[in-house]
Parts: sequence; C-alpha cells; structure tokens
Amino acid sequence: MSAKVKVAIIGSGNIGTDLMIKVMRNSKVLEMGAFVGIDPESDGLKRAQRLGVATTHEGIEGLQKLDVWPEIGIVFDATSAGAHKKHNDVCKAAGKIMIDLTPAAIGPYVIPVVNGDVHLDAQNVNMVTCGGQATIPIVAAVSSVAKVHYAEIVASISSKSAGPGTRANIDEFTETTRHGIEQVGGAARGRAIIILNPAEPPMIMRDTVFTLSSGADEATITKAVKEQIERVQAYVPGYRLKQELQFEHFGSNNPVHIPGHGTFEGIKTSVFLEVEGAAHYLPAYAGNLDIMTSAGMRTAEKIATRKMLKEVA
Repeated sequence: MSAKVKVAIIGSGNIGTDLMIKVMRNSKVLEMGAFVGIDPESDGLKRAQRLGVATTHEGIEGLQKLDVWPEIGIVFDATSAGAHKKHNDVCKAAGKIMIDLTPAAIGPYVIPVVNGDVHLDAQNVNMVTCGGQATIPIVAAVSSVAKVHYAEIVASISSKSAGPGTRANIDEFTETTRHGIEQVGGAARGRAIIILNPAEPPMIMRDTVFTLSSGADEATITKAVKEQIERVQAYVPGYRLKQELQFEHFGSNNPVHIPGHGTFEGIKTSVFLEVEGAAHYLPAYAGNLDIMTSAGMRTAEKIATRKMLKEVA
C-alpha cells in the first residue's frame, strides 16, 4: 500500500496556493505531485517551484505532459466553473478523481460533516461554495431535528479575499449554494446571498443562517447546531458562533408567507457565524477561502484513505 496518494492542483491563485501549503504541511495521506497554472509569473507557481513541486504554466495540457501525471490519483480544480468541464473530461478519461472547488457542480455536492462519507466512490465531487461550506452544516443540523421549510443564508466576505475566479462566478455561487441548501442541507426551499464588503481594514468572513422550521423546540435546535459547529471546527478551527442563537415564534395569528411555498407556522432560527482562516498562505480574514481548501482537503483525505484500503484488499 502506498503511504500517500499524489495529488495535482489546477489553479495557481489564492485557493490553489493555500491548498498546496495545507497538503504539504498537514496531510498524512496526500502528497503534492503537481501544481498547475497559466501565468508563469504567478506567486503560486513560483512558490511551488521553491518548494520542489513539479509545475507547469500550460494548464491541463501541461499537466498531462509532466512525468508525474501517471502517478496522480486525485486532481483539485481551483479555477473557474467555465474551465472545469474541460478539466473534468481530461481527468475522467485518465481515471483521475476530481475535487471541484468551483461552482460547476458536475459531481455531487459534498459537505464533509454532512455527507462526507456518501460519495467516496464518485469520480467527481463538488465542494459547493465557501458560503455553502460555512452555512449548509447549520441548515443540516436544524434539519436533523426538525422540518426546515425555508433556509436563507447571507455570506459576507472581504472584497480583498474575492479573486477573479470568485467574481466571475457570482451567479453560479448563488445558484450552487441554493441547490446545496436544499439537496444537502435538507431545506424544502433555499436562498443564498453573497456580499463583497470593501471595508478597510478587511473584515473577517461572517455568515448568517435563517431557518423556518417546525417539529423541534429551541433547546433541541440549539444543541444540534452547537454540536455541528464542533464537528466543523475539527478541520476549520476558526469556525465559530458570533453570538447565541436567536429565535422567533410564528403562530396562526402571525404566520409567515413563503413565496411559492404557502404560509408557515413554527420557529425562525437565526445563527450568526464567523470564520477565521488559519493564515497558512492567506490573511486570517480570508476565512471564506480557508474553509473551502480545508473542506476540499478533508474530502480528498477520505477518498484517498478509501483508495488505499481498496489497493490493500
């Protein structure tokens, strides 16, 4: 059995570079095989070269030319939704597993603490979005004890932590996150909003989760949410509650109308989160990027462990 599974990262920007450093510093089952970009002058490619990682600035075509390509087991895509389809076609033909950090959503959505063990045999898994990784665990926690009729999330991140890939995928972000809220989080209806805040000094990532649910009381919901937060903290230590959960009750005398879903009676839960990054490569305020790379690596480690166990069997 191989000690580690070699990985390649496509995308030499903030997310890809941070992920590379995480793999090299922290992973016991993943090994950097190649780092791929399209700009030979990018800081990420230069850093990878200094660290002794095989690199190419010729994109997916250059990756295929590298000597290490046959040894790569898992490929991370940290580029854009538009580029991902081509990357996936190449990797699928070569028998490589893909961890998609774009909103392309070709493969099933994966949130490590919610369904991280469900899609370990999939050829392509999608990490939803940074907002999805931060908020869907909370929606799923409420869904585990109550019926969630509606869930809305607001992800507010520093404008400085949103690179060209994020900005080019704003529409995909909201749609992919909404689908994740429903398909993985368990909400009957979902909505996602992203805010790029230009404040100086840069603000840390903040996320707000609203759920309208029935079938569970405040104490039960609070317990489920706090236990879920502890699970996320296992791989994102800077993930935390900003303040205690807030509740509002709606009865027959003051029901809420959910467009396209009728009226609602039950509990509105408001959860306020803060995500501080580990600052491996990016500033600590860029928790939105840190939670994506952390979730991607956690998922890849689960897949790699299963892959190695299969090789032994």
